[in-house]
Amino acid sequence: MRYLMGVDGGGSKTYTVITDEYGNKVGEGLSGRGNHQVEGIQFAMKNIKESIDIALASAGLQYEDIFFTQFGLAGADREKDFAILRPALSTLPLRSWDVVCDTFEGLRIGSKNNVGIVLVCGSGTNAAGRNKEGRVVQIGGMGYLYGDAAGGIYLARETFRSAVRSWEQREIPSILIEKVSRFFGFQTMEQLVNDFLDQDIYEVPGELTIVLHEAAAEGDQLAIQLLMKTGEELGIAANAVIKSLGSFESDNIPVVLIGSILQKGRNQHLIQSLTAKIESENYTISVIIPDIEPVYGSILLAMDHLSIKTTEEMYQKFRDERRT
Repeated sequence: MRYLMGVDGGGSKTYTVITDEYGNKVGEGLSGRGNHQVEGIQFAMKNIKESIDIALASAGLQYEDIFFTQFGLAGADREKDFAILRPALSTLPLRSWDVVCDTFEGLRIGSKNNVGIVLVCGSGTNAAGRNKEGRVVQIGGMGYLYGDAAGGIYLARETFRSAVRSWEQREIPSILIEKVSRFFGFQTMEQLVNDFLDQDIYEVPGELTIVLHEAAAEGDQLAIQLLMKTGEELGIAANAVIKSLGSFESDNIPVVLIGSILQKGRNQHLIQSLTAKIESENYTISVIIPDIEPVYGSILLAMDHLSIKTTEEMYQKFRDERRT
């Protein structure tokens, strides 16, 4: 029996899954963040190894029992990152392994032939694509200064900013004034603003995006505008990936949406705006929101590496794991 291991290392956690070659999960492990860009490679490797060790123990296996390991790691963006990651990962006693940016886990769970566009909107944002020739392109993911204008951290800041502007009548009236104030435990926006300024607070938590989605669901136009703007920005990024890759040799390009804002929020205003922006360039697309955990993208990539044929039964097993 060949055992495969997928390691999904992100900005908040590292999740490892071990399956057999038929897609049956035999072990899993969870630990802290695995993005080396956040707190350094030693911290990331400690969590990655811990997650792997927990998974191996739960499966009753040793390192030498794993036939192939696929890492999908946030922060694996540029050659500089791989120059840090590859030597560190090589210290693990693994038989055979590969590492990709976690963005490509997302593409693989949404596109069965691993071809198309993947748009990420979680705490941050990213866009990437792969064509039939196997050429890949990644755009964004480096933060606001380098062109990004989406993701939970960005949206939280814009939500707070819009509430302040609406309160000061520099924006249209919005229930964000009341909702943002309550989120931080204040009765009025005036109390909130004065308290934050007194304490020199100039950052807000990403969880504030929950308030944005609530306001949009209640029909608040300012909240809807913010989400539509985010959708347009993601559409612009998708178009940039398509132009960079050239032809997909397909009449219908899969566009896979991953990350908490897209997979949990699923705001129709955002998705419609995103779709409209891509289609404005005369591209025909199919929007896909996967219901499979990203770590199984690494398992699927491992199967591709070993030329294991993936079946609908395997995909269903991975979907079922998400529900448990």
